[in-house]
Amino acid sequence: MSNETKSSNFIRNIIIEDLNTGKHDKIITRFPPEPNGYLHIGHAKSIILNSGLAQEFNGKFNLRFDDTNPIKEDTEYVESIKEDVKWLGGNWDEVFFASNYFDTMYEKAILLIKKGLAYVCDLTPEEMREYRGTLTKPGKESPYRNRTVEENLDLFERMRKGEFKDGEKVLRAKIDMTSPNMNMRDPIIYRIAHVEHHNTKDKWCIYPMYDFAHPIEDAIEGVTHSICTLEFEDHRPLYDWVVRECEMESIPRQIEFARLNMTNTVMSKRKLKQLVDEGIVDGWDDPRMPTVCGLRRRGYTTEAIRNFCTEIGVAKSNSLVDSQMLEYFIREDLRLKTPSAMAVIEPLKLVITNYPEGQTEMLEIENNAKDESQGKRLVPFSRELYIEQEDFMEVPVRKYFRLFPGNEVRLKGAYFVKCTDVIKDENGEVTEIHCTYDPETKSGSGFKGRKVKATIHWVEAKAAKRVEFRLFEPLILDDVEENEGKNFLEQINPNSLEVLQGFIEPTAIENAKPQDKFQFIRKGFFTVDPKYTTDEKLVFNRIVSLKSSFKLKK
Repeated sequence: MSNETKSSNFIRNIIIEDLNTGKHDKIITRFPPEPNGYLHIGHAKSIILNSGLAQEFNGKFNLRFDDTNPIKEDTEYVESIKEDVKWLGGNWDEVFFASNYFDTMYEKAILLIKKGLAYVCDLTPEEMREYRGTLTKPGKESPYRNRTVEENLDLFERMRKGEFKDGEKVLRAKIDMTSPNMNMRDPIIYRIAHVEHHNTKDKWCIYPMYDFAHPIEDAIEGVTHSICTLEFEDHRPLYDWVVRECEMESIPRQIEFARLNMTNTVMSKRKLKQLVDEGIVDGWDDPRMPTVCGLRRRGYTTEAIRNFCTEIGVAKSNSLVDSQMLEYFIREDLRLKTPSAMAVIEPLKLVITNYPEGQTEMLEIENNAKDESQGKRLVPFSRELYIEQEDFMEVPVRKYFRLFPGNEVRLKGAYFVKCTDVIKDENGEVTEIHCTYDPETKSGSGFKGRKVKATIHWVEAKAAKRVEFRLFEPLILDDVEENEGKNFLEQINPNSLEVLQGFIEPTAIENAKPQDKFQFIRKGFFTVDPKYTTDEKLVFNRIVSLKSSFKLKK
């Protein structure tokens, strides 16, 4: 499926209607991350949706950082987000920061106070929770709710000047403490935080809350369609209230869609940060992480992620996506793109006893069995080779057709070989197998004298390049929707990473550089790891296996 395919969805239909009726002559969308962590695959869906709609309708797409909480934010996250959005093809028109609007937000807070719609409250967090009520019980008004406009203006100004401690006072919107919507029960719109901000430094010691800042930001930028996930649906009345009562000139429309939920995957930045902070993974870009930088390091492509997001579509209700679907799209993308090579991940020595000692011949092998246009390469072949341990079994099980004593197989692109002897160490472990070869069975010779039931790959021992292979399994064993109520650390897979030392044929990877991708015959799609690869050592991450039982439903 092309990432250019335009699939119909309810958001797209809303935009078409708004343009056709003249409500808007140009649409503006945005991606508004908080710079408090790295982006993950769920954010990728939002980036691709928002930027794609803007591109399709010749609109404008903004990247905006909702940096209203300096306690958790960092410029490291800002730069990583820019890199990820750009890599995903989210070409923004402008970059904005919520913090650039702090003066305007302060003025709007003053406006609400003057209109009698905001007040300074001294309740403690515990008291505020008690006063707020429950889903079935209305809240009760704060004893500070009826302060005069003059008193509120004075206290709010003193908050701004730093006269009060963190948490000592807050500014609350005066809406309705009996509302069935908890978000409308006099929400906090400003709090005190004596923390230096990454952008505004020490200019402010009061900061707007997200639910107050976000609609103002959208309105300032002229965003026409504020697209967010379903958990913000209950926040929409507050969003509209802020835009209306702050007398914003532009009126955005908030539209909610289902977030991406995947099996075996954590979609919480808080939890992902915990994995990093506790050393369970080796950073935000660990290839086992669902972060965009982790997927990129593992070898996923922009095209695969875009096609995946297009396939899952945009819905109004939450659902759970099988993580194997993402693997399906990376396989489809790499299948015809990547050159083949022979790699032995768990090596076992094979000696061809009747092959001339000291002789090496160069054999022609195709670069991609599914695409002849990629040509062929020359691969060295000699008396001593490495094969996979799993391709030999001393006592074969039923329907095992690879090497075992007395059995004959084809070495890919080379000859038939028959196992004649097994060499073991003092512990009885097989260390080497001996075979004989039939010179008449060379690949391409047209030999038809007999057939074998298996072909195995190999690497010539003398020329082989020793490398490290890093194999991954899901980091999270849980295959149901993420549940905030349980300890996800109990679901960590202790076998999510396996590091092995093996060999690769030298020709195919002669000029390999970080992020180059290959099909290692029978073993999977791999990429050169950019973090651990050095001039002295090549490290390969397995992107995904070559095959899966997963089938895409048409």
